[in-house]
Amino acid sequence: MTLTSFGPANLIKRSPETHPLTWRLRDDAEPVWLDEYQAKNGYAAARKAFADMAQDDIVQTVKDAGLKGRGGAGFPTGVKWGLMPKDESINIRYLLCNADEMEPNTWKDRMLMEQLPHLLIEGMLISARALKTYRGYIFLRGEYTTAAKHLNRAVEEAKAAGLLGKNILGSGFDFELFVHTGAGRYICGEETALINSLEGRRANPRSKPPFPAAVGVWGKPTCVNNVETLCNVPAIIADGVDWYKSLAREGSEDMGTKLMGFSGKVKNPGLWELPFGVTARELFEDYAGGMRDGYTLKAWQPGGAGTGFLLPEHLDAQMYAGGIGKVGTRMGTGLAMAVDNTVNMVSLLRNMEQFFARESCGFCTPCRDGLPWSVKLLMALEKGEGREGDIETLLGLVGFLGPGKTFCAHAPGAVEPLGSAIKYFRSEFEAGIAPTSAAVPPLARPIVVGA
Repeated sequence: MTLTSFGPANLIKRSPETHPLTWRLRDDAEPVWLDEYQAKNGYAAARKAFADMAQDDIVQTVKDAGLKGRGGAGFPTGVKWGLMPKDESINIRYLLCNADEMEPNTWKDRMLMEQLPHLLIEGMLISARALKTYRGYIFLRGEYTTAAKHLNRAVEEAKAAGLLGKNILGSGFDFELFVHTGAGRYICGEETALINSLEGRRANPRSKPPFPAAVGVWGKPTCVNNVETLCNVPAIIADGVDWYKSLAREGSEDMGTKLMGFSGKVKNPGLWELPFGVTARELFEDYAGGMRDGYTLKAWQPGGAGTGFLLPEHLDAQMYAGGIGKVGTRMGTGLAMAVDNTVNMVSLLRNMEQFFARESCGFCTPCRDGLPWSVKLLMALEKGEGREGDIETLLGLVGFLGPGKTFCAHAPGAVEPLGSAIKYFRSEFEAGIAPTSAAVPPLARPIVVGA
């Protein structure tokens, strides 16, 4: 995994002024423990927040900075914080860190937790102060065993230093923090499924409303934020709103920086902290180095398996939510995948849809039955045993499982790459139809939505 940004002008040095998330990283990729973290200005933002800022001022600062969720949905963080109840009589509130990083082709949060665990803890400490939460949980993907070890050690270090626990920094504010490892379910990335799992229940999404800010963990007000989101908070508090906004490129509607990456058969697969608004072409050519010798770029996904495919001609899009939205999909997690010319799109989509079908919680019918149906059709097309009408059926499923048609966003994310793959590479799907296949029976044909 590449951690040092580089570009056409040779190495770009990470600095606090330009790389708020990653400037403290060690060149040897070892964790930054408490003494080194504090020597690099760690917990200075927390001390400022506790000594000089009212709790509501912290919320307003994060809101004014334009920080948005970095888990994929991109909801404004300050607005989300503002949904927590103002009633001072509610003395039990929770802050949850969503560290269940199960999105295929995404590993940004893992890097932060393994190498900068105190950055996450400081971000949670400031957030807890702002939200008046007395207890926090880091809900961690169970397979991230190294991250769990490093986070637990960092929590103990912070406790020993008086940065967690009772009467933090002499403020009278108490905050306990626990690392909770999950059992490895993609659906736990949905905040209410995560809450159910934390409570020991089956990881099904909950009906909303009520939203977690009103009724969350054990029925109490709860705020759920992503790892990278929380790691942005200390820099915003330390250096201010205007500085944070200035980090983004001109034209970007999203503020600050973002951990972005490229995987696949590129020369330099890796992860870099870059300003919002950088073009995908810069990310692909200048940072990832373009395709390896002997391969050409066929398609790419901008941010995880749940985002639609794009073509090489779309590389000039700016990497922020609106910029990627202009070319027809979502930015997602910001970690792109290059699909090379040797990959068959039907096989790739069959693999993806198998994953999504397996990870469905099974609660709602469109997702529970629709995703396995898509896998069955894709397997037939992959083997050259498809029938006339199969592609139309797949497109019908894309419509039936789209936004607003299912209980949560799992199925819409699952079928977005399917719809885009058929749009751009339909001939590869048509090649899987058997020459002598019979027409699909009427009952297997999709009903036109809205007809």
